[in-house]
Amino acid sequence: MDFKDIIKISNTTQDFVPLKEIRNGVAVLKDGSLRSILMVSSVNFGLKSNDERAAIITEFQNFLNSLDFSLQIFIQSRRLDIRPYLTMLEQRKLDQTNELLKVQIKEYIEFIRFFTDQNNVMTKNFFAVVPYTPALINLKQGGLLSRALGKKTTTSARDQADRNFEESVAQLNQRQNVVRNGLLRVGLQAEPLGTEELIEIYFKIFNPGETGTPTIEDPSAKLGVNK
Repeated sequence: MDFKDIIKISNTTQDFVPLKEIRNGVAVLKDGSLRSILMVSSVNFGLKSNDERAAIITEFQNFLNSLDFSLQIFIQSRRLDIRPYLTMLEQRKLDQTNELLKVQIKEYIEFIRFFTDQNNVMTKNFFAVVPYTPALINLKQGGLLSRALGKKTTTSARDQADRNFEESVAQLNQRQNVVRNGLLRVGLQAEPLGTEELIEIYFKIFNPGETGTPTIEDPSAKLGVNK
């Protein structure tokens, strides 16, 4: 999917956005480099004992020192959309035959609405962004062939570009597994986002005030995370 389908901004602003497309669960940047995004679970550090904290810090330090590539850690904070929950409660109230329970559900709905109006209820998601930049010759090969052949790109050239992409994704997946295993030793679960999940997260990053954003199943469900 082209990034123009994800972000609703002017052509001038689009020039500053590095994202080119999302393909097979991989974000492809304009410079030809790839990004895999892992959603990472969290741990309540404050409830750990001193020994447990020290062990977590040491293991995380060892994990970072073991990497031979850069790693971006991204935290997304956003206001929790309580509307689907309220809609579900309203339906439960309509289905309820016990009048006392109907009143209690109604009062609970009013409490939730009042509380969320008075307080910003935030939800946080944690991500690890794994990069991979293909060899320079692979990045230029398609362009050189295209220019040599004019506007008509041969089937063999397209096949070669696809093979280069698959090889790059294989290298990216190796790095992804290194990160997943390292985080697992820290006590954190990590799962890669798929294409639809990447579309949603990029849409929300580039369109923070947009209403009617595409909705998919919360990717945190893949981790078994209760937020």
